[in-house]
Formats: sequence, C-alpha cells, structure tokens
Amino acid sequence: MQGMSRHGVSGRAALGGTGRLADDLYLLAHHEVTGRPHLQPRAAGLGVAGGLLAELMLSGSIGLHAGQVVVAGRCPLEDAAARSVMRLVAGERGQHVAGDWLQFLSRTAADDVAFRLEQSGYLARVASRRPWRAQRWVPVDPESAFAPVLRVKLALDPSQPAAAQNVALAGLAAACGLSRHLALYLPDGAYRHIQQATGCLQPALRELIAHTQAAVDAALLSHRV
Repeated sequence: MQGMSRHGVSGRAALGGTGRLADDLYLLAHHEVTGRPHLQPRAAGLGVAGGLLAELMLSGSIGLHAGQVVVAGRCPLEDAAARSVMRLVAGERGQHVAGDWLQFLSRTAADDVAFRLEQSGYLARVASRRPWRAQRWVPVDPESAFAPVLRVKLALDPSQPAAAQNVALAGLAAACGLSRHLALYLPDGAYRHIQQATGCLQPALRELIAHTQAAVDAALLSHRV
C-alpha cells in the first residue's frame, strides 16, 4: 500500500476518517480489503451498538446512572444515526439498563453504520457471485479502512497523549473480541495496555465497555450451547 502500511503511516492525511467511533469499530471488525468480518455477527452488532452509545457519551448527550442509560444533554447531533439513537433514548418513558440498549440496538447497528460509511464514501456495496447470498459492503480504500488499527496503536503509545475516543475504541474492540486480530499489529502485551488505558476513561465509558463485553460473552456462550 502506498501512503500507509500495516506498520506505519506517511503523512497525517492517511489517518483521516469520519471521526466517529462506531465507524472505526465497524472497520476494525472487517477486513480492510475484502470486507469480510473478523467477528460473529452477534458480537459485531453488540460492539457497534456500544460504539453508537459511546459516541453519544463522548458528545455529552447521554450518560449512565446506576447502570441505566440517561439523557445528559441536548447537544446538536449532525449525524442521522446518532440522532436516531438519541431520539430512542429520549423517547422512552422509563430508563433501561445499558445491556438492554446494547441488545436492542445490536439488531441493526452494523447495517446502520455500514450505510453511514457508504454515505461517507468509505464502503461500497457489491453483489455476491452466488445469487442466494446477500450483497455485502467492501472498503473503497484499504488504507483508510486500516487506519483505525493505527488509531488504537496511538492510543496505547505511552509517549503520546491519548484521545478519549481512541482509548474507548481500543476498549470496545477488545470487549467485542478483536484482541486476537489487533495483536497482529500491536506490541506484545497489548491487551494489558488496553486495560490500563481504559482505566483512565470517564466512569460511564468504562462501564459501557464492561457492559459490552458482558453482552458479547453471553451471546457467544449461548451460541456454543
């Protein structure tokens, strides 16, 4: 690859992205060339759902209180997917625990974010060669699709100030089962570094990551039974 490889980046522009956490998580969960998933669909859906909730937390729109998702502010949201999730949270008469929201949003989260990435020019839909299989999304530019791995690597670099969004990305990636995949590109002991880095996040984000991991673990366990 020119401009960026799995070992480095030449130029800041190569790290460009949508700036949305769930977008980066979706790209992490899929091969940068073929678009094939690195995770089971249930785990990917829960992880991307966690990314959508994390986006709202980072914007100050929602928070967690006693494990329940609550409205924290009315910040302007430019993105349609974020506005949709925010409307759902704000429209509920009662409050629901984070695990319930993850389960609910995971049903469509991956497709919603893939469509958002398609609109942003990062993914393209291609038809399967086999007529009985559905079409799938494929990255338009493998270098841009691989960039989230480098953002995780930056978040774990102790010599650099870590952005909360990149640290949350690393935490959610580990929570939904991408540690083994990321270990191919990160220094030894990366999982331990991710745990240390996420420990510095705001409590609501740490709790959301924990709920995401619990939901993914439960989903994978039920799949094996």
